[in-house]
Amino acid sequence: MTADAADAPAARRPGSRSLGKVTVALAVASVLGYGLLVLCGRVLGPADYRVFITFWGVAFGLGSAISPIEQEVSRLAAEAELAGRRSGADVPKVVAVAAGIVAVFGALLFIPGVNGQLFPDHGELAAVTLGAGLGYAVLYAVRGLLVGHGRITPYAGITAVEPTIRAVVAVALVVAGLAGITPLAVAVAAGTFAWLVFAPRAARLVDVRGAGRGWGPVARTTSALMAGSALTATVVTAFPAMVNLLAPGGDPAEVGSFLSALTLARFPLVLLLPVQAMAVPAVVRLVAAEDGRRRLAGWLVKGGVAALVVGAVGTVLGALLGPWLVRLVFGPAYVVAGWAVGGLVLSSVLLAAVQLLAAVLVAFARPGVVLRVWACTAVSTLAVLAWWPADAVTRAVVGLLLGSAIGAGVAFVAVWRQGRER
Repeated sequence: MTADAADAPAARRPGSRSLGKVTVALAVASVLGYGLLVLCGRVLGPADYRVFITFWGVAFGLGSAISPIEQEVSRLAAEAELAGRRSGADVPKVVAVAAGIVAVFGALLFIPGVNGQLFPDHGELAAVTLGAGLGYAVLYAVRGLLVGHGRITPYAGITAVEPTIRAVVAVALVVAGLAGITPLAVAVAAGTFAWLVFAPRAARLVDVRGAGRGWGPVARTTSALMAGSALTATVVTAFPAMVNLLAPGGDPAEVGSFLSALTLARFPLVLLLPVQAMAVPAVVRLVAAEDGRRRLAGWLVKGGVAALVVGAVGTVLGALLGPWLVRLVFGPAYVVAGWAVGGLVLSSVLLAAVQLLAAVLVAFARPGVVLRVWACTAVSTLAVLAWWPADAVTRAVVGLLLGSAIGAGVAFVAVWRQGRER
């Protein structure tokens, strides 16, 4: 038995101190992430910010599409840890499949029609996006290994280092007088290579000669999870790009202001990625216990009630305080209606519930069900965005509300059924 596997699995379970470290790391990531968005918004102004936030949406949307490999690797790692061994050959296979899919998607961004629509006068942003995607493919695998094997301290570290790199590079560019759209985009992409700091530690957790499935099963599982997450991205991180593609036109300043409010309402969902990854091995261990499925059902009911309460309170506060907060953060040029902010907050709460429920389904090794959940969410949202007879802002808000509500309902039923199966 290897030194890494010699520790009892129970010793690797996150305790309160470990969860505290992750909480601190998430707080750091939140502050630095919001700070970077505010810095870019103030430096660029509403019109240029619309182009930058579209790049941000595509880059982080691609990152969100890749993010399921963190959950899948964490599941594989948790199962290996329970068996007292290192992760096997499936881990590098998952990374290879994800990188291949990223390369195919990145090639699409260079198509003139797509490039010009997404990045007008800044076609080079396609290359920056591709680089960020390849960095994410390795980053999420490293994070999955660390959390799945219970290495919570380095996992918290990589969660904090990623946004720190972005912020440091961006501030350096602003100080140097290079605060254009492309340099700031490069700063965003730089954070995805935070894995270089933690790669040696993660490599010790993998035995590439260990047992694993064939390329076919790995490719099918990874592709299904990434397809579901790509649908997730269309309603979370890449939604600004969807607005530009499916609801073009309108006053650039008005749409840019709405997207600034969307940025504030959506950013916490990106921070849920580490929580999702931690949830996967936790559920794997939970259902292995004698009364685990009964406890899971109880948590599901309590979580559903909590989501409804938080959503109701958040909607009211968003409608009352949202427009003021947007002006305070981004500047007086950013004006957005209160009802729109309230709707964005409610949809964000519902999408957070869908993300956590999807992580539970990943733990049950049900990639097909995850794909169906996000298909229902994305298709309904984008259908309203494309065809609802109203202005772009109204279509965006109504679509997000409808899609997130449908997705939450489908995911809740799916998890309830999985929890009752024996």
